[in-house]
Amino acid sequence: MAKSSAVERNRKRERMSQRYAAKRAALKAIARNQELPVEERFAAQLKLAGLPRNSAPSRIRNRCEITGRPRAFYRKLRMSRIALRELASQGMIPGMVKSSW
Repeated sequence: MAKSSAVERNRKRERMSQRYAAKRAALKAIARNQELPVEERFAAQLKLAGLPRNSAPSRIRNRCEITGRPRAFYRKLRMSRIALRELASQGMIPGMVKSSW
């Protein structure tokens, strides 16, 4: 199991990212619009930089839903390789069998 503080910190980042998504998208659209004056685009860039850092989606770490492990993460299943193997061994994942040869 991962440290519960790290898991909670990541959940907090996910919530902040969702809360500021619309505001961040609007400011990015203004900052990238080449037809607007430079001053207005720069002001939007400053406001974007003024948003909380943890509200950026790139700061969210993919973690296993079961154990919280940050590495060896399968996006499609939202779990780590270790949790996947454990569930497969218990027969909890349909169609998945441990290979042997």
